[in-house]
Amino acid sequence: MLLDVNMTGGSVAGIVIVCLIVGLLIGFFASRYVFKRELKKNPPMSEKMVRAMMSQMGRTPSEKQVRAVMRQMEDNK
Repeated sequence: MLLDVNMTGGSVAGIVIVCLIVGLLIGFFASRYVFKRELKKNPPMSEKMVRAMMSQMGRTPSEKQVRAVMRQMEDNK
């Protein structure tokens, strides 16, 4: 025979579990990297959106108010 590997069920299960854990860790960090990169490219709130929300609430936002809201959102990340 070409391969004469004598493995018990426990060692096969151990290898499967280790591979599963490694795959989960790689998938977690890869998806976290992609998600952070996308958020940096397309932030969830822009100054234009803040102005629109304040206008919908019946307020006329000044530039200072808009910048304060944006700064608060940056600080809370």
